[in-house]
Amino acid sequence: MTSASTVLVAGASRGLGLGLADAWARAGWNTIATARDPAHATALQAVAAKHPGRVVIETLDVEDADAIDALRARLDGGRLDVLFVNAGIFGPRHQDVHRVTRDEIATLFVTNTIAPLRIARRFADRMAPRSVVALMTSQLGSIGDNTSGGYDLYRASKAALNAMVRSWCATLAGPDITVLAMHPGWVRTDMGGANATLSVETSVKGMLAVIDAHRGTGRHGFVDHAGRTLPW
Repeated sequence: MTSASTVLVAGASRGLGLGLADAWARAGWNTIATARDPAHATALQAVAAKHPGRVVIETLDVEDADAIDALRARLDGGRLDVLFVNAGIFGPRHQDVHRVTRDEIATLFVTNTIAPLRIARRFADRMAPRSVVALMTSQLGSIGDNTSGGYDLYRASKAALNAMVRSWCATLAGPDITVLAMHPGWVRTDMGGANATLSVETSVKGMLAVIDAHRGTGRHGFVDHAGRTLPW
């Protein structure tokens, strides 16, 4: 990765998004990091303070289409070398199709499926040559690899995201933008839990290396933090 490049991390207030923003700033990148409520994103504020002049915190509610348009307008004229969309929630803990409410399923799919594609599509014309758009997904969204079941609602939202990523990629003209649906591994975050096998730092280091390796390839793929190709 080269210095003076610019990355936008959508969803950077905690966990993997926070780790990504910190790592890119440490590498010398101009880092735009979003949070729903920057005033209360104390960990992200600490990252910005640690890297003076390298981190700009922007307000973004990923579920709000107008907020996405407003962010695009505020960043008018800027070019992005990487866009990483980190929006995602687990949904209702019960993951039961018989118990889930209309509002719960709507929130899950808007956050995990619709919002990431809205962001990617709205910023596609702001991507620099040899740029990468990465969208955080999950191996649990793989239909080909689903041999165990479970986590049905979350799986469905990520499988839908993967399908929408592939559909969007089919409409992209030219090889300038690389698009990666990225599985971070099982990571010790609020969502992954304390028993997960990877630290945030390990996952982030791997994802940055994978993104760097794919810059300029024009590839559209589903990969994990170690660079392995996953079945859709």
